[in-house]
Amino acid sequence: MDPITWVYIIVLVVSLVVAVAMAPKPKSAKPPALSDFSVPTVEDGREIVDFGGTVWIDDPNITWYGDLKVYPPIKATGGK
Repeated sequence: MDPITWVYIIVLVVSLVVAVAMAPKPKSAKPPALSDFSVPTVEDGREIVDFGGTVWIDDPNITWYGDLKVYPPIKATGGK
């Protein structure tokens, strides 16, 4: 091999070692708990907020969610 090829290989290996050594180390964080999330809930006896327009609710209460029906899968036949 040509001497310049060896120089390129050495520079590549050295830069790879330096990049790995200088990379930021990930912090070991605990996985998120359920209390860390704000999810809509359903509770009996909880008041229903009545508002108009577009507003942000921090702790929404779900009272109704769509028309939940199960439909049979579509079965197609192949040709005539």
